[in-house]
Amino acid sequence: MPVRFMRGALNEGVRPREVLAWALYDFANSGYTTVVLTAVFNAYFVSVVARNAEWGTLAWTAALSLSYLIVMLAMPGLGAWADARAGKKRLLAASTIGCVAATAALALAGPGSLWIAVAAIVVSNVCYSIGESVIAAFLPELARPQALGRVSGWGWSFGYVGGMLTLGLSLAIVLAAQAAGRPATDFVPWTMLVTAAVFAAAAVPVFMFLRERAQPQDAVRAVPGPGAVLRQLAASWRGARAFPDFRMLLVCGVFYQAGIAVVITLAAVYAEQVMQFAQAQIMMLVFLVNIAAAAGAFSFGFVEDRIGHKPALAVTLAGWIAMVLVAFFATSPAGFWVAATIAGLCMGSSQSAGRAMTGALAPVARLGEFFALWTFATRLASIIGPLTYGIVTWATAGNHRLGILSTGVFFVIGLAVLGRVDMARGVARGRAAGAVSPSGS
Repeated sequence: MPVRFMRGALNEGVRPREVLAWALYDFANSGYTTVVLTAVFNAYFVSVVARNAEWGTLAWTAALSLSYLIVMLAMPGLGAWADARAGKKRLLAASTIGCVAATAALALAGPGSLWIAVAAIVVSNVCYSIGESVIAAFLPELARPQALGRVSGWGWSFGYVGGMLTLGLSLAIVLAAQAAGRPATDFVPWTMLVTAAVFAAAAVPVFMFLRERAQPQDAVRAVPGPGAVLRQLAASWRGARAFPDFRMLLVCGVFYQAGIAVVITLAAVYAEQVMQFAQAQIMMLVFLVNIAAAAGAFSFGFVEDRIGHKPALAVTLAGWIAMVLVAFFATSPAGFWVAATIAGLCMGSSQSAGRAMTGALAPVARLGEFFALWTFATRLASIIGPLTYGIVTWATAGNHRLGILSTGVFFVIGLAVLGRVDMARGVARGRAAGAVSPSGS
């Protein structure tokens, strides 16, 4: 990332190497979602670990849902703890170690080892989600108010490059093993170890160069227990009552992120079941989506800072609606490749815009808590979206086209709710509460 791109974008005292290290964390953790959740381990879990049992897919989605539920309940309390103790970096370190270790543990999963796989996927996804929330909470400390979208886009674009690198290394292992006639049990465990290694190596700079600028507030003795977490979650939501536009953004996020969750977790299933794609085509499809997402996140961040966060997010949601329609009507591989390209462009930019809007509206003294609420919303969406898709396909005897069409409803509702977000009002209230906020809507 050339230094000249950073001029005028960073807060006073922030060094370019800090931003590069921050962006490299997105590079580090994206391999996990790309290889483990999207392209490799999900199919391995169903076909090998669960031995193609009828309940295999349900077990996979149930494990993911459990991990998202844990994050939903735990993150608000952890975020409040990190704010009070100026402990974002410590929490990030703990979550990174946990995700790397649990991802490596997935290599132990083989035929019939269901509980090893379930435990490792739950722990790894919980730790990944915590780290994702914490690294986002550093954004307003690094970027100037008018450059939140641009800097957020840098991180997302780096993330997709990291996902492609890890997927490329894994694909090389898969192709070499398959050429030698080896079974999946011989090569999938190695892809898990590669994913863990890339994550660990690329995460090192963030702990070397990124500063913790927050100051300790009220002392908190320990991470809250389950009861305290529930009370903290309710308190966080009530405490956000003074910020109605942020709360409306949370509602918007639940809907449009539910649609994105369907694309991330089920696009490969749709490609195989409806478009009859082979495994190699599916992996190349994931490559295309990552390339388009990296380009979209990086370039659209500049557009977002120019036209405003809300209009930028609205454009991407319109793009998602178009993608759904193209995928629904596609009858040839070429049509589905077009839909995948649109999805990639919208994915990076819409997720980056949501993070930037959260940073714009959150009070500076409560960044961890408000980003934890955003994480709660996105994890709730990760349960609602795929579950809705599954119910629709089950109720329609496996009609995946209706499943993808129902996904478009989430984007339509998200766009409608976004229309009720008043950025000028939200920025003013955030600034009054001591927030770091953008100058425009």
